[in-house]
Amino acid sequence: MSKRNERRLAYIRAIKSEAAASLHPAIPLLALGQDVFALHAADGTLIAVADTREAALAGAATFKLEALSLH
Repeated sequence: MSKRNERRLAYIRAIKSEAAASLHPAIPLLALGQDVFALHAADGTLIAVADTREAALAGAATFKLEALSLH
């Protein structure tokens, strides 16, 4: 498969807000117990944290990534 046609995968995982704060120090403090959605590159690198799954999907589209959901 050529680089041009290669799929760039990412994954979205639902997590609690307190777990999000431990992923990266730049993430602002969120209300405890809030559900948020983490967008990760296929290698596990955190790309973004969003308050809705739809926002996380939009973030993936912005980076031209094909997002998969983890449960």
